[in-house]
Amino acid sequence: MMTETTIGSAAISPSAGDQDAVASIPRRVVAAWAAHDAAAFAELFTEQGSMVLPGVFQKGRDEIRSFMTGAFAGPYQNTRVTGTPVSVEFFSDATAVLITEGGVLHQGESEVAAERAIRASWVVVKENGQWLLAAYQNSPREKR
Repeated sequence: MMTETTIGSAAISPSAGDQDAVASIPRRVVAAWAAHDAAAFAELFTEQGSMVLPGVFQKGRDEIRSFMTGAFAGPYQNTRVTGTPVSVEFFSDATAVLITEGGVLHQGESEVAAERAIRASWVVVKENGQWLLAAYQNSPREKR
């Protein structure tokens, strides 16, 4: 799925390691969510990363950690999340955009209910050799 990307006249061929690292970010989010680990979830973002969900805007790791701590104790308690990449584009050796489909799974569910199905945009950047989320945004997958 991850292929060479051309921007202007420069060809960008990410290394296999970078491709794997970027592709692992949604899996790491799924794992942090499954553990209801708000700290691990927030650490996937840059220090000033942003998270936009319907009706929610959080800026920075501290805000994201705090929001997810409350969410895991409240509306996201006993939930899991899923996210499968449908598109990955590298724009430089340190910037990529992922598009995923998924959503929140309630206890006992194996598929995301249509009303909770989402598409998400993930802007990822490489900082100090590590790929992190600079911005995450999701919206309903289909019109309701």
